[in-house]
Amino acid sequence: MLAAPRPRQRRKEARPAELLDAALDTFREKGFAATRMEDIASRAGVSKGTIYLYFPSKEAVFEALVRSNLLPVIERLQAAMTTEAGSATARLGILVQAFSRVTADPRLVALPRLVLAEAGNFPDMARFYRREVVARGLALVAGILEQGMAAGEFRPLDPQLTARLFLAPMVLSALWRATFAAVEDAPLPTESMLGLHLELFLRGIAPEAAS
Repeated sequence: MLAAPRPRQRRKEARPAELLDAALDTFREKGFAATRMEDIASRAGVSKGTIYLYFPSKEAVFEALVRSNLLPVIERLQAAMTTEAGSATARLGILVQAFSRVTADPRLVALPRLVLAEAGNFPDMARFYRREVVARGLALVAGILEQGMAAGEFRPLDPQLTARLFLAPMVLSALWRATFAAVEDAPLPTESMLGLHLELFLRGIAPEAAS
């Protein structure tokens, strides 16, 4: 006769994800600085001691949220850019479409918003986010720009600075939506706005016409 399943073991394996879900909801509601580990535990329905079995600090909880929610998105984009056989222009279009999907998820947008709000008081958190998310995103875009410049699709520019100019409006659109969505008369048309951004950006870096 087969033994009955062990629900407690399943519960233990699922608990880190449940704690992270509770942490993200609590961070969104209270902010990072005001959130205590016991707040996260209470929302998850566990004791304060339980959360310390999985995460030694609130900062560790934030890092785990980034690793489980944002890094997989970046890794999928890195893989897609490696296998994409199209032009550099097409690759930039794929990035804009992916970013538009990310900004539609308020839970994902909450993470960069937390960093922006709390970087001054928690510099280690900002450094972690800069290294793990921002640096990877900049490197991905700069690599595409360098390929486009080498192929003659784009005019020669500083790829690092140009990558920042490419990403800045997209980051702003995410933060704008997270900050003002609840009080605006009409939602920000993120997809249309980012499509316009891509069009204007590509015109700005197009090769100069021969005189």
